[in-house]
Amino acid sequence: MSTEKNNKHEKVKDESHKSEKPIYKGKPEPVNTVIVRIASTDIKGNKKVVQGLSFIRGISDMFSNAILKVAGINSKKTIGELTESEIKIIEDVLKSPQSFKIPSFLFNRKLDPETMEDSHIIGNDLRLMNDFDIRRLKRIRSYKGIRHNLGLKVRGQQMKRFRKGGAAVAKKKVKLK
Repeated sequence: MSTEKNNKHEKVKDESHKSEKPIYKGKPEPVNTVIVRIASTDIKGNKKVVQGLSFIRGISDMFSNAILKVAGINSKKTIGELTESEIKIIEDVLKSPQSFKIPSFLFNRKLDPETMEDSHIIGNDLRLMNDFDIRRLKRIRSYKGIRHNLGLKVRGQQMKRFRKGGAAVAKKKVKLK
């Protein structure tokens, strides 16, 4: 085995695997990190609860603060420090935030076209509802639906346009013999 030294780390060549494995000097990586599963999302245990809940699709920082306030959980805790009962309370609040008196302005689905009620959707259901909404816009041929069909920008962003002058790079001409 041969070794090469660098300023920050030392690389060791292993001829049997034909690959370089860096060995870092400094902080060792934690051996057993806790991973907590909330609402079918894996969250690392070293994150603060507010930040960890925002990793779930459809939950913002404001909504996660509201969840913690309703559930009575300290926001300075980490995800790994939560007990099973606290995780169960969080999941119950996520399933029906209306019953826990969370204000409706924090919900991500206000006046749903089908039910005409405010609701909050998380995870894969949110992706599915987003796809259904885009299909509905395409079907009724609204402006946004047409933009989606054409693959153009939908929300009023500017388009890049060609400028007159030296914007394009000229190709070299090939001489014919």
